[in-house]
Amino acid sequence: MIYHREFKNKKTEKLETPKQSAFEPTPSISAISFLRFWISSTWRRLVFTVISVPVSKRPHTGTESASLSLSTKSFVSAEGEALWNHKLFIRFKMNFSFNPQSNYSEITSNYPESSQSININKPQFISSIKASDITKRDNIQVSSHDARKVVLSSQYGPGQMEGLGTHLIEKSLSKPKQKLEFIRTLLIDNYDSYTYNIYQELSVVNGLPPVVVRNDEWTWEEACYYIYEERAFDNIVISPGPGSPACPADIGICFKLLLECGDIPILGVCLGHQALGYVHGANVVHAFEPVHGRLSEIQHNGCKLFHDIPSGKNSGFKVVRYHSLVIDPKSLPKELIPLAWTCSTDTISSLVDQKFDQSNYVETTPDNKVLMGIMHSTRPHYGLQFHPESIATCHGSRIFKNFREITEDFWGWKDSCSINDRKLKYNGGKWKANSSNLRNDVKFLKLEWRKIENLCSQIGGAKNIFLELFGDENAENTFWLDSSSTEKRRARFSFMGGKGGSLWKQITFRLSDTSGGHVTIENAQGLSTTTFLEEGCFHFMNKELQSIHYDEKDLQGLPFEFYGGYVGYLGYGLKVECGAPYNQHKAKTPDACFFFVDNLIAIDHSNDDIYILNLHDQTTKTKTKTKTKTWVDDVYQKLITLKPSSTTLPKVQYRNNNKKTESTFLSDKNEEQYIKDVEKCQEFIKDGESYELCLTTQMRKKLGDLNRLGIYLHLREKNPAPYAAWLNFSKEDLTICCSSPERFLRLDRDGVLEAKPIKGTIARGSTPHEDHMLKSQLQHSEKDQAENLMIVDLLRNDLGRVCDPGSVHVPRLMDVESYATVHTMVSTVQGKKRSNLTAIDCVRAAFPGGSMTGAPKLRSMELLDSLESCSRGIYSGCIGFFSYNQTFDLNIVIRTVVIHQGEASVGAGGAIVSLSSPQEEYKEMVLKSRAPVNSVLKYEQNSLEQ
Repeated sequence: MIYHREFKNKKTEKLETPKQSAFEPTPSISAISFLRFWISSTWRRLVFTVISVPVSKRPHTGTESASLSLSTKSFVSAEGEALWNHKLFIRFKMNFSFNPQSNYSEITSNYPESSQSININKPQFISSIKASDITKRDNIQVSSHDARKVVLSSQYGPGQMEGLGTHLIEKSLSKPKQKLEFIRTLLIDNYDSYTYNIYQELSVVNGLPPVVVRNDEWTWEEACYYIYEERAFDNIVISPGPGSPACPADIGICFKLLLECGDIPILGVCLGHQALGYVHGANVVHAFEPVHGRLSEIQHNGCKLFHDIPSGKNSGFKVVRYHSLVIDPKSLPKELIPLAWTCSTDTISSLVDQKFDQSNYVETTPDNKVLMGIMHSTRPHYGLQFHPESIATCHGSRIFKNFREITEDFWGWKDSCSINDRKLKYNGGKWKANSSNLRNDVKFLKLEWRKIENLCSQIGGAKNIFLELFGDENAENTFWLDSSSTEKRRARFSFMGGKGGSLWKQITFRLSDTSGGHVTIENAQGLSTTTFLEEGCFHFMNKELQSIHYDEKDLQGLPFEFYGGYVGYLGYGLKVECGAPYNQHKAKTPDACFFFVDNLIAIDHSNDDIYILNLHDQTTKTKTKTKTKTWVDDVYQKLITLKPSSTTLPKVQYRNNNKKTESTFLSDKNEEQYIKDVEKCQEFIKDGESYELCLTTQMRKKLGDLNRLGIYLHLREKNPAPYAAWLNFSKEDLTICCSSPERFLRLDRDGVLEAKPIKGTIARGSTPHEDHMLKSQLQHSEKDQAENLMIVDLLRNDLGRVCDPGSVHVPRLMDVESYATVHTMVSTVQGKKRSNLTAIDCVRAAFPGGSMTGAPKLRSMELLDSLESCSRGIYSGCIGFFSYNQTFDLNIVIRTVVIHQGEASVGAGGAIVSLSSPQEEYKEMVLKSRAPVNSVLKYEQNSLEQ
């Protein structure tokens, strides 16, 4: 295929190379002089043309001819064949023999070859990244001669430059260059969950956020238009991703970028690295074992990509690996140069109770290291098998800085006027600020509150307060965000309330079978309306919150983040509004349910203070002022006169109403079926489809007339948790009893986002010594560390989509926290929200929580849907609040009993990785379900005995 691109209707000039035997001498100096004369006399007529010369599998005879493309940048064919270029001029001067037809290995691929010529004009299309959004390289002059000499220095490792005129290169490198203010990167996202970690790194290193484009978002013509006609990018980075480079759907446009774009620096990470090898004929095979979330020491050849980075064993250069496929180094063609390998002593521990078919695997031995980096010999194309963007990779930022310097050297920037002409015309991200037209029926809310100091413990604590104020009539239409575990300052505040104020309403959302869904809104008077929402739940919630105006002064003096607003849950099925293509199973419960709360109690467990809060519409203040004071004063009087433990749960005689009930919970899948699903997950992981899969199942039990609040009180007593919750949506016959230890996401008034993912769980010991040993075992478990690291990197990615560049960090990595029944490994990820984004934008970017999906998130959710036999429903979603001022705090729904229409269900599962033991994974799933299951069974037993 010969691919031409024309500018300003200028003609494309081509020159045929003379037929030449492989044994003929190199061209004479006179031939070179002629070429230079011809170029200098016709340079005004030259246009940039990329030549793609199909290569067959037959041996080169040295008699074939090649088309010569003259360019102000390069004379290199799209397959990487070095033609008549400045590199050849250097080689000719050094009297090196050269045959342009025999210098490189053949390229083989599954893609059909084409001889069609494509003339690129400005494409007519609408894209999420518009031409006007991209910085154009206006009037930048590039010296081809200087640029090519500089590129040589960055493309060869030690010892490989010998005889290539190193004195010329060193002279070129010694020339002073003006450092660019920014570098414009096109970041191709292969549907990975770590792409925005690269985005964050590049934003800081480049001085400008990259443009992120999915690998199937642009056509080839669109990509060529932006890369060449608009000249919008200085380099390209290809992200990691699930799958294999041999599958066109997995790498999309990346194949053609690597094949055709020989004149722009490209860095491929993981899948991008494998694609670089595959495009040029290398074999991509299964590794000896999958390696995900685990570290290796690296040695390298000292090329510019690894400048100022140590090398070898005990050097401090450790990297994180997420891959199950590798490039077979024995299959590398001549044009690909190996750059880095795992250290020979850095062996990988064997799997437990698992054997591999080793017929198609590359073994990791001291004599056969795993290839970790490659580069093209004549193109500025690089590949890294490891993940430089991971939180645990050492010197990762240095690698991205080195790639920036490689890019600057390649283009040979030196014209300061041209550099200053480069303008910023895009915001670099795909998460746009919500427009003002989202606002609907604007409300001006006024907050009034009253504080009672040092009272909570004197009147029996949060439990007694809830029972006194909201516990009658089976606690209908009530909520309690319950920090029942406050030790070590894991949580400080609890919030509770019920139906009562004039602004109160209940919002119930159910997804439709296609797209969008139906929302039912019940107001304080009990009137309901149902509407179809084509744009879905998140858009509706965003519009609701955007419609509220308030005075910041109302919030002064309050130490917490919830002042009234929405309290409820988002079900796992809403993943279809966050990028997942479909839901395999439909939930019986609503996909989202919220109260709008205008009357509430807040408890500060640290200071023992109680706050009484009321919201009202300022436009109707005169009508509601008396009612507001009445409610606040009434609650105040009740609290100051409340006696410790004066209120108890009403005793309800247990009846089953002749309905069939089980004596225990029944699992949707038995042990054998669950273990088989674990093994299927590991097959997916081995084939590169996922790094980690959070497999779950459900246990169910029919209930009689048990007091649901009693079940929750029993659960919070036996398994207290910092993010526990009680939600009772009486009209839906839906009650949620949650004892979650995990925070999904929080946004505070300062705009700081925080996630606290949990991965790694082990049971508590029966003695202090055993308990300490088990805790230490969890802390040092390679499997659990790998699980946790993968999810930390995933949450960094999710926050990186909506946070300021450089602000995402991990203040706590893999801490072990102890709860009543288990030890867990917890990390903390934080970042500063971008000012143009809303609270709902942040949640959509990260939902569902990565600890409940695995990584990469989208592909993992598809695989899990195919394995799990029912909808997760509320389980794996999140519970919490959206305050009217757009702060929020949401948990992950785990360790939870969902009671709906007379049936109790408990979801449980665990992260499956390559190191998992199927039998141990089943035991861990049972362990996680134990607290909520036992709370129901024991409360039921106690009720029968009364």
